[in-house]
Amino acid sequence: MTVALQVENLNAFYGKSHILQGVSLEVREGEIVALLGRNGAGKSTTLRSICGALTPARGAIRYKGNDIAGWPAYRAAQAGLLLVPENRGIFNLLTVEENLRISERKGSPWVLGDIYRMFPRLEERKRNGGGQLSGGEQQMLSIARALLNNPRLLMLDEPVEGLAPVIVDEIVNQVIEIRNKGIPILLVEQNLAVCGKLADRNYIIELGRVAYSADAATFAKDDGARDRFLGVKAE
Repeated sequence: MTVALQVENLNAFYGKSHILQGVSLEVREGEIVALLGRNGAGKSTTLRSICGALTPARGAIRYKGNDIAGWPAYRAAQAGLLLVPENRGIFNLLTVEENLRISERKGSPWVLGDIYRMFPRLEERKRNGGGQLSGGEQQMLSIARALLNNPRLLMLDEPVEGLAPVIVDEIVNQVIEIRNKGIPILLVEQNLAVCGKLADRNYIIELGRVAYSADAATFAKDDGARDRFLGVKAE
């Protein structure tokens, strides 16, 4: 399977704090990869470094044959490497449809009709302001905006955090549909049940390093790894 994204020995700092200390991982075409770890381990920092929101100090980020380490965020986005951030970044004073329209990119295979088919809640609320949406609806809007921007690799940072189970199920199904359209996904998620439904492979970050990696079947059986690295005991 062709590698879409390869990260090698990534090091990143916030001020003098050395957050990422040699992270290496890869995302292959057509798969969902989950990035796991305790709070503060460096998961979101990894995504921010890949997409250009944070300039790494050392390491390589190979995407579509180019080393993009140090590219500004706008250039990475233009190349199709898109991050849906944890804070969602919705424009509260714009309507749902205005939020979507400003994200449309010429040549994208995703158009507004596709978005409304995949996210019917957004069509129902297209005239509502972004700030009037529930948390789950804002998350759907954030993902939808990324799709209209023509992603070639999508990164999702905690997409179901704090959402009701029925909304979680909707978003899981939507993420699966996106992957089935051929878009590889790098997912940061604390919900192991969601990861079990979505991820083809898993990496666990501990103290800024990849401490464990396994395919989905191996990880599902590895109670010791979940207990040791995530503090989750098997029931």
